[in-house]
Amino acid sequence: MFSSLRVRNYRFFFSGQVVSNIGTWMQRTAQDWLVFTLSGNDPMALGIAVALQFLPTLLLSLWAGVLADRVDKRKLLFVIQLGILVQAAVLGGLVLGGAVELWHVYVLCVVLGTLSALEVPTRQSFVAEIVGRDQVANAVALNSSVFNLARIAGPAIAGVTIVAVGEGWLFVGNAVSTVAVLTGLAAMRPGELYRERAVGRGKGQLREGLRYVRGRADLVAIMLLMLFVSTFGITFFTSLAVVAGNVFHTDADGYGLLSTLLAVGTFAGALLSARRGSRGQPTMRLLLGAAMALGVLEFVTAFMPTYVAFGLALVPLGLATITFLNTANALVQTSVTPQMRGRVMGLYVLMLMGGNPLGGIMTGWMATTFGGRSPFYIGGAVAMVATVVCALALRRATGGLRVETPPCAGEKTET
Repeated sequence: MFSSLRVRNYRFFFSGQVVSNIGTWMQRTAQDWLVFTLSGNDPMALGIAVALQFLPTLLLSLWAGVLADRVDKRKLLFVIQLGILVQAAVLGGLVLGGAVELWHVYVLCVVLGTLSALEVPTRQSFVAEIVGRDQVANAVALNSSVFNLARIAGPAIAGVTIVAVGEGWLFVGNAVSTVAVLTGLAAMRPGELYRERAVGRGKGQLREGLRYVRGRADLVAIMLLMLFVSTFGITFFTSLAVVAGNVFHTDADGYGLLSTLLAVGTFAGALLSARRGSRGQPTMRLLLGAAMALGVLEFVTAFMPTYVAFGLALVPLGLATITFLNTANALVQTSVTPQMRGRVMGLYVLMLMGGNPLGGIMTGWMATTFGGRSPFYIGGAVAMVATVVCALALRRATGGLRVETPPCAGEKTET
């Protein structure tokens, strides 16, 4: 289950992620609460803040993939993490100094969103360079387990801290947690990375990456499946609040418990993915099976009659969701040539997150029009249909459910 941790460079990377992800979730919770209080409890203001933080991903993720292929990913991540540290420290200073205003938070949301748009494709494509192709699935799953564990711990720490001393120290805490990532990156041995020489600067590299994906039926199937499932099926952050408040008529603690139960499932799923990842490469059959399981479980969960039954059903749903996400990530990373990995991961991140604004709006509309349970049964149905369509299209295009395997990456080399 923890085979990737045998790699020295990955141990440093993983340790930094453990600390930093908790700080990230602390900041997310504190930032949402800060916007909510500064705006006089205006939900629209919170929506604006989320949109401002998300918009750079739509605009920059493809270009971030090109940049990741051109430069040393380790050095690029170091610079980006320094920017994240400064952003968190500035926001913390404004809050602790009593000078923060809503527009300050909006501007800093754009700054953080820009840095995140550059960081995510770079970080995800860097994992393969750290551990090599044989350990990518295991490393991706371990990263996911850290993320989901932090999703449980970070908001809990933030809730207690906000009540005790306010939001400001949480932003400072996130700035401090970023030092762990910087330390891990600095401690790596570049000569032990599995990478080839960076792609030289040239015209048309973004189009080249898009043509590469378009010419691969397996990658097209994964990207389209990710777009539809993430946009319509994985809408839990919005739909859980609606179900908790409008269907089962609970308060914030009821919503928090549902979120925790979902996180328990995703954490368990991440550990199981790590165990599978240590035994071999992921398969398209596993991806399609996880997507279908996600759709079926989401559809069934929608009709759970009681709050307790609904909450318990979220555990296997979370497990299926993280299995789908981890398998898709690992499949993409292990099936592309190293020179294209950054650009392909940029497109992958766009498919994963690009439909979120539409999905959020549609979730609200469906809940208002058809009832609070509708995002679950409609999202589950869309996930099931998308899985069947992608499977049939891939079988027709390739004669089976296979994923191409590129030549192995070159020897460990320092560029």
